Amino acid sequence: MRTLRQAFSVARKDLAVEARTKESVNAAGAFAVSILLLFSFAFDPASDTLRQISGGLLWLVFAFAGALVFNRGFARELPNECLDALLASPLSSASLLLGKALANLAMLLVLELISLVVFGIFYNVQWTSRPGELAAVCVLATWGISVIGAVFGALTVNLRLRELMLPVIVYPLLIPLLIAAIELTNAVLFGKQITPNDLLWGRILVVFDIVFTTLGMVLADTILVN
Repeated sequence: MRTLRQAFSVARKDLAVEARTKESVNAAGAFAVSILLLFSFAFDPASDTLRQISGGLLWLVFAFAGALVFNRGFARELPNECLDALLASPLSSASLLLGKALANLAMLLVLELISLVVFGIFYNVQWTSRPGELAAVCVLATWGISVIGAVFGALTVNLRLRELMLPVIVYPLLIPLLIAAIELTNAVLFGKQITPNDLLWGRILVVFDIVFTTLGMVLADTILVN
């Protein structure tokens, strides 16, 4: 419980900073809207092709825009040696890492909601027809992205080329998660019945989240010392 309380404190601090500066959400939101707008001119909203690529397009936008969010997670702590102060405080390493992941999750969910609204307008897709299922897919997949972003954001924070290195490291790890999210999103957006195969993709999301969250918490001290 103490770890969770500390993690929520870190997340609240990061979200308060973001609410004041809006540097990550504005940049990521502008990127996401621009990509969705450009692709809307490439595909006919009434075509079968759109049905096949919708989930992939959305999650690629979410993943690439997400890099602009979690790139700043630990980087904003570098000025005035704030990161060193956090590591020297009574705050546990696991709490710090979990708090950063929670802040990433909140910002990415806001970004995804904005993107879905734009997607519905430009592509004439009724994404609100099954909101509960779509929300479950988004939360499960976004948590996996958030944890991976927090872990590798901490590992690369002191690198000069962290903006380049972080996506190069993170995206290959996200492949199974993104495939599962794409398959489930396609099923939900276009009213397909959820089949046992779709449930298997859901289990992949759950297992991915559990494995990487556990590894991040267990190895938090090692990750943050680097």
